[in-house]
Amino acid sequence: MKEAEQVVEENRTCGKILTALSWILVVLTMPFSLFVCFKVVQEYERAVIFRLGRLLSGGAKGPGIFFILPCIDAYARVDLRTRTYDIPPQEVLTKDSVTVSVDAVVYYRVSNATVSIANVENAHHSTRLLAQTTLRNIMGQRPLHEILSERESISQHMKALLDEATDSWGINVERVEIKDVRLPIQLQRAMAAEAEAAREARAKVIAAEGEQKASRALREASEVIGDSPAALQLRYLQTLSKICHGKFSTIVFPVPLDLGTPFLDELKHLDLFNPSNKDKEHLIQIAQ
Repeated sequence: MKEAEQVVEENRTCGKILTALSWILVVLTMPFSLFVCFKVVQEYERAVIFRLGRLLSGGAKGPGIFFILPCIDAYARVDLRTRTYDIPPQEVLTKDSVTVSVDAVVYYRVSNATVSIANVENAHHSTRLLAQTTLRNIMGQRPLHEILSERESISQHMKALLDEATDSWGINVERVEIKDVRLPIQLQRAMAAEAEAAREARAKVIAAEGEQKASRALREASEVIGDSPAALQLRYLQTLSKICHGKFSTIVFPVPLDLGTPFLDELKHLDLFNPSNKDKEHLIQIAQ
């Protein structure tokens, strides 16, 4: 324990000596040293400074001008703007054993510049690899119908998992979107045939319901017309007016058989092949 404390004390002493020498160098090389000591970072950037290998207190510097000592200070620029990562298509086996290809897009940014430099070697690369793995894991735990119909909930769940995992890296995941779900061609054909069969079945049911309603309406109309013979005649004339819109139209008038019944009864008593004088006179009367 005492040896560790002694080493720490020696490091502090050595650091103070090197810092003093660095200040002396800056003063001696003025004003040329100012071009080396003063740095500028943009509004969307931060600078994480290390002095003698240790993180400088006070956190990240910027935006604007900051000061470093030559030879003993090193700094890293960190971009705070939102970045977009297009996850390449991932071959996934769903919970119901269907192979699909899924791709997505992730929007993230650095929320803590110091942590993103000190806690992980490459925060952006680590976040991208984690996004690919998380996408495969989530899709493998869900059946195909949920993947196709619940993209929004899957995106929110994936965002929550990524944000929780990358918080220790100084990364904030802002948004995750499922871009496309590609199905095998054979499965697409099977689903299309199933959808077409379902549409045809619904069409037949709708047509049957229409025929049923039409038959009920016709029955009610026949009951109304049966109570009034004049209504039947008016309906007949209305139908004739509808079919006579063209220049040339042929109209067939139906003749009731009851009108020819008396004539047929008279003809039954006559011998039409060898008529007598009396039958001839009777035929002339019927014709008149």
